[in-house]
Amino acid sequence: MSTDVNMASASQPVTFRTQTAYPLPSQKFMIPTTWRRYQLSQLINKALGLDKTKPVPFDFLVRGELLTTTLSEWCKENGVGEEETLEIEYIESVMPPQKMSDFPHEDWVSTVSCQIPGYFMTASYDGQVRAFDYSKNLVLGYAAHSAPVTSLCIVPSSSNGDGTFTIATASQDLTAQISEVTFASGLEASSSSSKTLATLHLHTQTISSVSSNSTGSHLLTSSWDGLIGLWDTTIPTSDEVPEPALNERDREGKKKRRKLQRDAEDEHGGRQAKRKAPLMVLKSHTGRVSKAIWGQEDENKAYSCGFDSTVRLWDTEHGVCEHTINASEKPFLDMTTTSNGQSILAVSTDRTMSLYDIRSSPSKSNPLTSAASAIFMHPTGATPSCVSACESNAHQVVTGAYDGIVRVWDLRSTKGAMATFKAFEGEKAGKKVLSVSWKRGIVGIAGEGGLSVWKVGEEKEDAGKTTTTA
Repeated sequence: MSTDVNMASASQPVTFRTQTAYPLPSQKFMIPTTWRRYQLSQLINKALGLDKTKPVPFDFLVRGELLTTTLSEWCKENGVGEEETLEIEYIESVMPPQKMSDFPHEDWVSTVSCQIPGYFMTASYDGQVRAFDYSKNLVLGYAAHSAPVTSLCIVPSSSNGDGTFTIATASQDLTAQISEVTFASGLEASSSSSKTLATLHLHTQTISSVSSNSTGSHLLTSSWDGLIGLWDTTIPTSDEVPEPALNERDREGKKKRRKLQRDAEDEHGGRQAKRKAPLMVLKSHTGRVSKAIWGQEDENKAYSCGFDSTVRLWDTEHGVCEHTINASEKPFLDMTTTSNGQSILAVSTDRTMSLYDIRSSPSKSNPLTSAASAIFMHPTGATPSCVSACESNAHQVVTGAYDGIVRVWDLRSTKGAMATFKAFEGEKAGKKVLSVSWKRGIVGIAGEGGLSVWKVGEEKEDAGKTTTTA
């Protein structure tokens, strides 16, 4: 069946499809070629009989490209004739990002986490870990490391609701840490505390990342020394790694650093942290490892990327690299899995973001794809430095870049971002973005300009559970 929308102008035959909760019956529409996104969105709302007082805004994808022009202009650019039927996919629009607040820091902020409801956690080049509540109050701050902190993650645990959380941090001081932080509420907020439980010892160069599995039982660390450490999160009763022997040349410097670490442990924990050894060391990378993360569907799987232009799939049960994706001249800086766990996104110094399908287990008959299934070019030529997936929409991710621009992407459209905005303003405009975290409709952005918080998407209550849509 064909539906004539407006026969007074040139028309293009169109069919619509969607993966949203707003499907149309299968039919063909004759769409005026002068129409743009707005008119198409009005048509979908009218055809579905949606509430006129609060219409649902839609964007439109034509052959994997976001429609930003008239249909006529798109067809002319892509050589599509007037008689050819276009299949157009409609998706819910990303609403314009809204600035919420800034959290100034005295030094670069290397990482941010929005994972704990009600709080933003940051780690900085001054070695400090800080926690802010949504009212911009600094509720916790402590010296975690004696050198810049490079990474921070929340370790899931069976919390009893007392405001206590386990976190892991990594640093240029060659150690990672497992710590416990407790957030006091109300008038007692100033009594929030931290306690270092264990320090992790393996790496001989900067530790670039630390990540936890979904149960909080194990951690992965990655390092510029080319190694990946696999750790459990149990705290030993005694040191598993001895204190290093000091020679005369470096005795004074190491003794001072060790004293600072012990002072911090005594101040915040009331006891000296235990020195942990890894359960296993994963060796395969031939250069710096930028990131190591866990798989979502199988906790014996892990993924890593590095400056050797590879993405690697690991069997953590046996400690072997099962597959290597070689990407010529793509030193990777960061990676994440999509919210459904079916794909990996990796950002590279060649100014692209690559999407890899990981649904197929590597085998001789059905190998993991060795080429990216999609390449996303950063339009200004900026190097993307970090990436975070939307927790409720498997198609949406946010990236930060060294040009200070944050971009929101839909993975079905490779040719341009859905939304872009400057992370920092005023005298900090253009400062590098080093980390992004997207949770519950909030994007935390960390970098040279401190911490900036934006609203990207909306929270919706569904059967007692808060979810985020964008």
